[in-house]
Amino acid sequence: MGRMGRTRAPEEVRREQILQAAFEVAARDGLAGLTVRAVAVEAGLSHALVLFHFKRKELLLQELLGWLLETTAVLEVSEDIARFPRALDRLHALLQQEMSRLSHDPRHIRLFLEFWALGVREEPIRAQISQELERYRSAFRVHIEELLEAEPATFPGITADGLAAVAVSWIQGCAVQAMIDPKHFDSDEYLAAVRGILGQLTGPPEGG
Repeated sequence: MGRMGRTRAPEEVRREQILQAAFEVAARDGLAGLTVRAVAVEAGLSHALVLFHFKRKELLLQELLGWLLETTAVLEVSEDIARFPRALDRLHALLQQEMSRLSHDPRHIRLFLEFWALGVREEPIRAQISQELERYRSAFRVHIEELLEAEPATFPGITADGLAAVAVSWIQGCAVQAMIDPKHFDSDEYLAAVRGILGQLTGPPEGG
């Protein structure tokens, strides 16, 4: 992320500390239980210091949503994935990476869904979520366009938009499944199923 590789200012570090505490409070008590005072207690800071950085609860809520979306709706391609010469292998690796990342801590997807429900009544929240989800799909779309260009005969009649929507829906569905039934969620099993579906069209990935 953009914060990596540079020295962070004390004020930025403090804001991150507060947002992490806000996440812990909201994940435990829900958005209804998110108050400036509860966040201050969780962060081990004074109420006045939290108010200095976030003037009111509404601003804290808005910033928490941005922080949450940054941890759930930003696609980063590692150097290992980028080295795969075949576009299909890169897509497999991205699916595995994102499924594992978003399923690792079910609290993130649970809080995301609570924000989504709040967005039904609050248009700015709904717009912010929609914008970030579109950015996430667009990041996937770039890699899928490479795949369709490299193997046009393999996916006849399939658009990059359609395949990107399916990929993102699958990743988010896995995260929801991990949230509602963590004992029976098996990431390797889910990925094997996807590889099997794609394999019916493409054959096994290189090196697989």
